[in-house]
Amino acid sequence: MSSKIEHYPGRFKFVILLLALVVGVIVWMLFDRHVLNNTFLKEQGDLRSVRYMPIPAHRGMITDRNGRYLAVSTPVISLWGNPKELINIPEEWPKLATALEQDIGVLSDRIKNNKDKEFIYLARGLDPDKGESILKQKIIGVYSLEEYRRFYPAGDSVSQVIGFTDIDDKGREGIELAYNNWLTGVPGRREVLKDRRGHLIKDIQVIRPAKPGKDIQLSIDLRLQYLASRELHNAIEEYGAKSASLVLIDVKTGEILAMANQPTYNPNNRAALKPEEIRNRALLDAFEPGSTVKPFSMSAALATGRWKPTDTVDVRGGKLRIGHYTISDVSRATILDLTGVLKKSSNIGMSKIAFDIGAEPIYDVMKKVGFGDSTGLGFPGEGAGFLPVHRKWGAAETATLSYGYGISVTPTQLAHAYATLANNGVSLPLSLIKRNDVPNGTQAIDPEVSKTVRRMLQSVVEDEGGVFRARVSGYLIAGKSGTARKTIVNKGYGENHYRAFFAGMAPASNPRLVMVVVIDDPTKVGYFGGLLAAPVFSKVMSETLRMMNIVPDNLLTADGSIARTTN
Repeated sequence: MSSKIEHYPGRFKFVILLLALVVGVIVWMLFDRHVLNNTFLKEQGDLRSVRYMPIPAHRGMITDRNGRYLAVSTPVISLWGNPKELINIPEEWPKLATALEQDIGVLSDRIKNNKDKEFIYLARGLDPDKGESILKQKIIGVYSLEEYRRFYPAGDSVSQVIGFTDIDDKGREGIELAYNNWLTGVPGRREVLKDRRGHLIKDIQVIRPAKPGKDIQLSIDLRLQYLASRELHNAIEEYGAKSASLVLIDVKTGEILAMANQPTYNPNNRAALKPEEIRNRALLDAFEPGSTVKPFSMSAALATGRWKPTDTVDVRGGKLRIGHYTISDVSRATILDLTGVLKKSSNIGMSKIAFDIGAEPIYDVMKKVGFGDSTGLGFPGEGAGFLPVHRKWGAAETATLSYGYGISVTPTQLAHAYATLANNGVSLPLSLIKRNDVPNGTQAIDPEVSKTVRRMLQSVVEDEGGVFRARVSGYLIAGKSGTARKTIVNKGYGENHYRAFFAGMAPASNPRLVMVVVIDDPTKVGYFGGLLAAPVFSKVMSETLRMMNIVPDNLLTADGSIARTTN
């Protein structure tokens, strides 16, 4: 049987035409993708080869008023890993853990737990030499980033003012936080070529250069800061105190030259940092200032015209009963003039003067010198203290206001008030930033009244029976000591818990410097401000006056008389 072969020329032509059409479409698509509309392929190619890497920008420097470094940024290397690559080479994990000085179990768990991710930090802030030595081992999936780490050359002496940055170089405390936007730089961007493993092949170009942060020059003098910090540390050790603070102000400019606290911390090693050590007590902690506010109550009395320095007050008996409240004096004085009221620190004398003039004039003076208001330094968490105001002032409220109870101030507020008194009653805004020009101040106290009160405060220190521990050889000192009982939370005033203060100015003939010293909760030697805080004032002020080359105003001549000069 013969087979019959049939031919279908139409089908054959259709198949050939279909194949030609498919080939034509493919050719057209290739032409379109590679010639006419090649953007997509270029982008996809770039995603697999061209990368844009950030260029780190270092943080601005912080210096003291003389240009000494307080905070600088140093280059470091941070290592990161690609878990998708590392998961395939478990045999390399022990070597990597050893190089990173990490526990192999912890590192293994991190890689396994992040095996679907492409980025984890392995170590941050490494010394460049150490980072490079790890990279030289060429472990697949280990890469590096350039970063900066903050370093604080002054260590713990100024740490509570400067603060610190976190692992991402962002300010977290102090000046670092307050001026974070100013100090932070703007990272740059550069275009590079990498292979599929992420290795750098070629640095193509800088798209945007990094812009470093701006520098800040503080008003702090590092020499004086070291001195203040050292003497406060010695005082805590000697007196068994809980803490201590010191604020030093340039009267003529309003600049803060030193702001020290103890205990403190090392910002370069915060492994064992305690939260209470971070706090800048000089700006954040408010307390009842006790007798250190009596000069302002006295200023109010003199400003009314009802009282003169030669007027006297009867303080016999040592106790004054006001309802259920008893005011007591430590001294056994009888009749005191106004200087004597300050010199003997008589609560009874100050209260009787306050009863005569009323609380309102005293409140007005305290408000004008800055009590109850922030100093405007912009420091994070700065305390404003508390200045009470009553629609009607009772006798007890009037008395306690006049001698420093029932109100609260920070050491910086108290120093600011004394600087106003020292500056002929002109209140200058304070600054932690070095000033080139002195701002305009406001007249808070009458100039003649402030001069009169300064002479009275000079007698408090320099006269026989005065606060002799605050004296400085070759200089006249004006100031006032104070002692206040501490309040315990939910318990009122604590038994045997005190704060000791001394606030003073020098040279008294033409004040240039004001200093406040606070000793908190001493447990040895005693607790009076003239006994504990005054010696610290004397030591720090003595060295400060000499470092700043301020002309003495209390020198002895060859015949033994006193040659007093003015600056």
